[in-house]
Amino acid sequence: MRIVRQASFKTVPWKNGGGITHEAIRVPANGDPFHWRVSVARIDVSGPFSDFSGYDRKMILLKGGGVALRFADGAVRALRAVGDMAEFDGALAAQCDLVDGPCVDLNLIAAKALPGVSARVARLESLTLPAVAGRATLAFPIDAAVEISRGSERVVLAAWDLAVIPGDSEVTLHAAWEEGSETRQSATVFLANLPA
Repeated sequence: MRIVRQASFKTVPWKNGGGITHEAIRVPANGDPFHWRVSVARIDVSGPFSDFSGYDRKMILLKGGGVALRFADGAVRALRAVGDMAEFDGALAAQCDLVDGPCVDLNLIAAKALPGVSARVARLESLTLPAVAGRATLAFPIDAAVEISRGSERVVLAAWDLAVIPGDSEVTLHAAWEEGSETRQSATVFLANLPA
């Protein structure tokens, strides 16, 4: 299991120069073109998105009042609540309009050639993911710490840390315990499934 702490994210400029993103992971490392990457971007002003032709994008609102995405094909997608997700073709020109001030979003950008890439946002107290050979799961807690158990391995992710979990064995995610309580709180977690 690979753990990438938020403090180690690498700051890189947007392709179009309109801002910066904090890259958690790129596969292959330093590869361009890459197979897939995960990054966290702060959006301070409305403007166009970078062109990522050949890639599919999954964008999740992490913080802020929301955004409205207006695409060249006429589609509009609003992300208003933390955890809202939009999925779109990276080649499709997109204008991002802030709804109520700056926002922060999570991006998974994956090459179209990769088979079976899927993503979802789950609200969980506990979730068990079955073993799937040849696949990997990305786990990114959005609003609370999460403990990951994989065999004898245990690790706690703080909100906005990232885990890349091999699919060769079952894994369980648990929300952190509520302070002063014997019950678990719930956590919102971004989960993605990719080829290993």
